[in-house]
Amino acid sequence: MQRSVYGFFKAGFDLKACKMMQLDDAILKVHYAHLADKPFFPEIADFMKSKPVLVLILEGNNAIERVRDLLGPTDSAVAPKGTIRGDYGTGKMTNIAHASDSLENAQAEIARFFRPDEVFA
Repeated sequence: MQRSVYGFFKAGFDLKACKMMQLDDAILKVHYAHLADKPFFPEIADFMKSKPVLVLILEGNNAIERVRDLLGPTDSAVAPKGTIRGDYGTGKMTNIAHASDSLENAQAEIARFFRPDEVFA
């Protein structure tokens, strides 16, 4: 995990917030509402609850696109070496990382995981 986070710093992102937390069913059903009724959702939820997660707010030019490029494709099996998912992921459902796909979703996810006093300007 430390090497993954270092990769974001090396790419020039500013860290605005960071915390470790344990996810539960309630937050996962909101966060993955678009998947909650899918047959594979329990597998995702079980994986996400299996260990604490590190949640970050990164800031930088074209941050959403650039972070997603650093992560690589969702399916770790096809993610190229040198991407976070390619180096550390183990499959499509256990792909090691999540990144917002739009500014709107980023704002919603920041509000979901962080209180305003946990975010540094």
